[in-house]
Amino acid sequence: MTTTSAHPSGDPFDDPSAHRHTTARYFLEGLQETGIRYLFSNLGTDHVSLIDEMARLQAEGQPMPQVVLCPHENVAIHMAGGYAAVTGQGQGVMVHVDAGTANAAMGMHNLMRARLPVLLMAGKAPYALHGEVPGARDNYVHYVQDPFDIGSLVRPYVKWEYNLPSGLVAKEALRRAHTVMHTEPAGPVYMTLPRETLAQDWAQGQIKPYPAARYGPARQGALPSEVTQRIARELMAAENPLVITSYLGRKPEAVVALQDLAMLCGIRVVEFSPSWLCMSRESPCFFGFDPTPLLPETDWGLLLDVDVPWLPHQTRPREDTRWVHIDVDPIKKDFPSWGFASDERWPADCALALRDIHQTVLGMADEAYRQKVAQRMAAWAPQQEKRRARIAAAAQDPGAEDALNPAWVCAQLGAQLRTQDVVINEAIRNSPAVLQQISRTEPFSFIGGAGGGLGYSGGMALGIRLARPHDRVVHIEGDGGFHFSTPTSVYAVAQAEGLPIFTVVLDNGGWQAVKEAVIRVHPDGPAVLHNEFQARLRGERRHFEAVAQAFGAHGERVTRAEDLPAAIARCLQAVDSGQAALLVASVAKI
Repeated sequence: MTTTSAHPSGDPFDDPSAHRHTTARYFLEGLQETGIRYLFSNLGTDHVSLIDEMARLQAEGQPMPQVVLCPHENVAIHMAGGYAAVTGQGQGVMVHVDAGTANAAMGMHNLMRARLPVLLMAGKAPYALHGEVPGARDNYVHYVQDPFDIGSLVRPYVKWEYNLPSGLVAKEALRRAHTVMHTEPAGPVYMTLPRETLAQDWAQGQIKPYPAARYGPARQGALPSEVTQRIARELMAAENPLVITSYLGRKPEAVVALQDLAMLCGIRVVEFSPSWLCMSRESPCFFGFDPTPLLPETDWGLLLDVDVPWLPHQTRPREDTRWVHIDVDPIKKDFPSWGFASDERWPADCALALRDIHQTVLGMADEAYRQKVAQRMAAWAPQQEKRRARIAAAAQDPGAEDALNPAWVCAQLGAQLRTQDVVINEAIRNSPAVLQQISRTEPFSFIGGAGGGLGYSGGMALGIRLARPHDRVVHIEGDGGFHFSTPTSVYAVAQAEGLPIFTVVLDNGGWQAVKEAVIRVHPDGPAVLHNEFQARLRGERRHFEAVAQAFGAHGERVTRAEDLPAAIARCLQAVDSGQAALLVASVAKI
């Protein structure tokens, strides 16, 4: 096949009898062979050989990953995260050298904390200075984008990093990347691609194939049988068992297993800072999002796929409570400090572990045990009624004009959503309103953020809509998060790729989380005294809806309660007709 440069030896690359291909061609083939369907990309001068080979493959009708061009890397990395969140399949993100890597770094942090697989690939500045080989430096920017340690930009957030030294190992390196990023705990990997390496020319047969059947992630298994038996006996003996979880819902089968075990054994379940739906909110065993009121009477508990089960500065479990921790990573090796004591810690697949515990309890449960569970669950009714009454009361007051009540806004939104609609929560300090007022029941119908980087939900929504084209995807964020999200890139991709997402912005005029953090640490300080928290976004009203409208989306802003239900309906109608929509709800200001 042809390349764009002559070989130093004088042998032409375009000699059909040579049957030669560039590294770039083999690399694209390798991506396809590993099952990567999409490349969420923001390309640069370092990708010239890849771009050339993409055109060749398209002209030849050969398969290759679909390129989704993203005007900003923040959207590219989070689109990959959203796709992986509902499919479990890590995709490729291709960015431009160190600058693109830096722009993607926040997303890498978020995906690492969410345990989502992604292959981030960055081009690397050419090393050849004088045109010695194809791909050598030919531009000013090649000198300034060559840092000493490009991998350091994302090293805290990756499981594996690699600089591709030669096309000879291109497919092997991709297999390694694919295996590592999907092995639990799943997470990001990073590869750099020197321009000269991509332009290398190889005879067919020099680069070995790597059949998919011989490679793949290591799988976590179930608990040892004796451990399963012991946990089942302890669970059956407990008077007030409790489960705390956050991301067990990454696997739908784990949600089913948890719900079955909770109903069989009468276990109360709490999702603390959930990043997936782990149990139907309508289950009689679901007890909300805060374990604090339940801990004083809990005598035995399961921590299941959870990083932070409670906040120790305000919550203390009983000293005599026995805790068993089952998790993809029960030691939290990516946390420099952690501090949650448990009596047993088991790395295991929660779906398998809970299924086996369920079967063991079934084999041991007699009528007396079933009566004990029925009585325990019946005694929950008053507590559950109070919880539901508090949630309903919080949404009764719609608020004032230009200062709507976020709980009421979320309740109005929840009333118009379908059970299969996917809700992504980036409301931060208004997250309780989203969690409590928008009831979700189905696996993957709720996604939350696990990391600390704002601006993720727009890209995540696009990735989820790509993976689930027939389901509505609604993402809820604050005005601060909207600024971080690179919204012009979000709606440009929505328009170009035909991905109608629904954005709801709860506009409180700034960063409420900053204000509340100051109050918690310095409740009597001058910031509180003078009501000055350096968190308000001053100036005239910002027309966020116009940003979406600029890219063909439907956009509205609501300041009065009586206008909200109809505005939500119009936005959903737009989404259902194939048009992205943005609704700004002007809520009470910080």
